Amino acid sequence: MANDDLRALIRTIPDFPKPGIQFRDITTLLLSPGGLTTAVERMVAATRGPVDLVAGIEARGFLFAAALAVPLNAGVLLVRKDGKLPGVTIAEDYALEYGQDRIAIHADACAPGARVLLIDDLIATGGTARAAVRLLRKAGATVTQAQFLVDLPDLGGADALRGDDIAVDALVSFPGH
Repeated sequence: MANDDLRALIRTIPDFPKPGIQFRDITTLLLSPGGLTTAVERMVAATRGPVDLVAGIEARGFLFAAALAVPLNAGVLLVRKDGKLPGVTIAEDYALEYGQDRIAIHADACAPGARVLLIDDLIATGGTARAAVRLLRKAGATVTQAQFLVDLPDLGGADALRGDDIAVDALVSFPGH
């Protein structure tokens, strides 16, 4: 299968953070200089057209956003949990399994019409990624693509993003939760 070399670098920790969950731990891939380099090269190759900004979702998305921004000659936009950024921000609420959360960006982080690539390490239910797309679009960005290292397709997040007119790419996918 494609990207089996990267899949082999991602360890699975059963029953974390609760029984029945198969946690996909990317820290083992990050420890491998060859693995991280390969992942970044493949994500850059999957990028459609030029981008002005690579938006990384807190916190592991920051790592991939910065790494992709350099070869793409783009800036890095941080999508943070609300209350973590100084200065004027704009925010977006989204639903969690039990309750609500909120993400924010600096109000001046994105010029209207900026072409933004959304990045995170993993897509599960898609709640945070979809909120990030709404937030970036509220700021005037053109967001048409998102990339992830890992997709958990059984949870439907990538399909939900596609329903928001986002082209979604992931290097590897794992069944289950």
